[in-house]
Amino acid sequence: MKRIKEIFTTDMFSHFTNISYLPRWGVLLLDLLIIFIAFSVSLVVGSNLFKYGFPAALIPVWAQLLAVVGVQAIFFFIFHTYSGILRYSTFVDTIKVAISVVCAGALLIIVNLIFKHSTTSPTPFFTTSLIIYVFIAICLLFGWRVAIKTIFEYISTKAHRTKKVFIYGTQSAGLSIAKMLKSNVNSPYRPVGFITRHAENLQHSLLGMKVYPVDDKLIFAMKAKNVNDVIVSPLVMQKINPLKDLEIFLENNFNLLVTPYFTDFSTEKVEESIAQKVGRIESIKVEDLLERPTINLNHTGIQQILDGNTVMITGAAGSIGSEIVRQVAKRNPSGIILLEMAESPLHDLIIELRPQFPTIKFVHIIADVRNRDMIEPIFKEYKPDVVFHAAAYKHVPLMEDFPPQAILANVLGTKNVADLSVGYGVKRFVMISTDKAVNPTNVMGASKRIAEIYVQSLYLQLAKTNKDCTKFITTRFGNVLGSNGSVVPYFKKQIANGGPITVTHPDIIRYFMTIPEASSLVLEAATLGNGGEIFVFDMGQPVKIADLAKNMIRLAGFVPGRDIEIVYTGLRPGEKLYEELLNQKETTIPTSNEKIMVAKVREYEYDMVSKQVEDLILLAQKGMVFPAVQRMKDIVPEFRSKNSIYEQLDK
Repeated sequence: MKRIKEIFTTDMFSHFTNISYLPRWGVLLLDLLIIFIAFSVSLVVGSNLFKYGFPAALIPVWAQLLAVVGVQAIFFFIFHTYSGILRYSTFVDTIKVAISVVCAGALLIIVNLIFKHSTTSPTPFFTTSLIIYVFIAICLLFGWRVAIKTIFEYISTKAHRTKKVFIYGTQSAGLSIAKMLKSNVNSPYRPVGFITRHAENLQHSLLGMKVYPVDDKLIFAMKAKNVNDVIVSPLVMQKINPLKDLEIFLENNFNLLVTPYFTDFSTEKVEESIAQKVGRIESIKVEDLLERPTINLNHTGIQQILDGNTVMITGAAGSIGSEIVRQVAKRNPSGIILLEMAESPLHDLIIELRPQFPTIKFVHIIADVRNRDMIEPIFKEYKPDVVFHAAAYKHVPLMEDFPPQAILANVLGTKNVADLSVGYGVKRFVMISTDKAVNPTNVMGASKRIAEIYVQSLYLQLAKTNKDCTKFITTRFGNVLGSNGSVVPYFKKQIANGGPITVTHPDIIRYFMTIPEASSLVLEAATLGNGGEIFVFDMGQPVKIADLAKNMIRLAGFVPGRDIEIVYTGLRPGEKLYEELLNQKETTIPTSNEKIMVAKVREYEYDMVSKQVEDLILLAQKGMVFPAVQRMKDIVPEFRSKNSIYEQLDK
């Protein structure tokens, strides 16, 4: 027996999995042959059961056989029982075969009854044999389909050396994945069990496979079955807390895979469709683990403020800016102005956008928001209706080394764009801020807080005399996964190089949000704002950077501490252990979107803020580092430097 199994695992039988489908006429002929056999057996069984006093038939046996085969062929044609692919036979296919046999048997029995009640001649068929025929035919037709399906799956499994996998989830998504994998002979995965957190499903088996609960015994069961992979559907990912619910698999070094979105497949191109889906099963990324349930957006409100309007995005080629561009382009604006200082990223973005949105008018401009004389002609010519201001310097350690540059980019740049928005009648101005602006411990965070103060005080000043003035709205959120220079791509490079991964402190935590999620909430906040608000996003639970590093090592197929080391390097200048979304004196007000809140912040008089900002900008332009940082601390009293040379100014 062992020798036979070894033969099947060789390439000797691999060509069987590449055999073309049996043509429809071939399936029909084989089915009719089975019908011939089934009726022959029913005649023999019926005559033996009733050999005493069994009535004679009107037509001979050979004519009965031809009549049954002919009638059955008609019903096969009516129900198209031969149109499916035998190796992919489903419950529906089986039902169609059974109904066609029952209908044929019923018709022949009706013919018998008509003869019996309308003539004195013997009936054409033996009614008992017809009843027996129905049961035998259904069993044989079903049996040979199951046999073909089972043999084909067994040979293909052995020939292709598939990996055993467990499917996470027992709802429709999990069942669809299992059916997809079982029906595709070229799939590299073979499902052997289901995983569930729902107690009501634990006593059942699905598709012939056992359902396991998520507990310590699950790991032993998976190892006993030589399972190293777990497949999760994206629908399940939306309903669970991935980082928490999948932690057991990460800690035990199982591979986590995710499938693309799918519902069903066409019967005409089943092989092509399934192959495409299977080919797109890929390893779960750390971004997938940190994603939260889908955001419900007010699409109508977003459409109203963007449809038919000219939209300007500063910092358009950045991580957040470029995603805002993509999402705005889907809302039918009359035009999008891409304002960017970096040449190559802007060039790449234009190449990406034009084929995707051929009807949208894109105007790409290389310009620096710090230079008012450079950007004013843009406002004058295109007169944007909505401005998303994403241009900024964001790296904390670099800005700690170059405070004047942080001030000029983040404060002067914001002031220029905001002032020009007022001067040229922009309806809405949305500023992208950061959680580092709350109780800032670094120059970058303080510069963003000053920008927040400026645009808010500007709106309050304008609104005193003109309720229809430009609506200034600020959005504040934490770290964005996968953005340029963020920790995730940095860790990926370190893992690719064999490690070590460098983390500043074992207890450092951060809030994370994906780029599409952050950009979607920015658009939503733009619709909710009436002017002067600072919107705070629900960032979910903070994540320890050390845990993030460990999970990324595990997802890459390595063991933390053994294959890839984690080295702690100490906090960088201006860095703190945890970020905050609110100042201690601030509270929040809920909005119609549970993911977005309004921060109640201190209000400033514009005249005072304007004078302070002008002085700060002048100091930065002169390159006076310490006086400039001191002035930032004057404007933002809660600014206390950490692990920085500017701590001396706090004394």
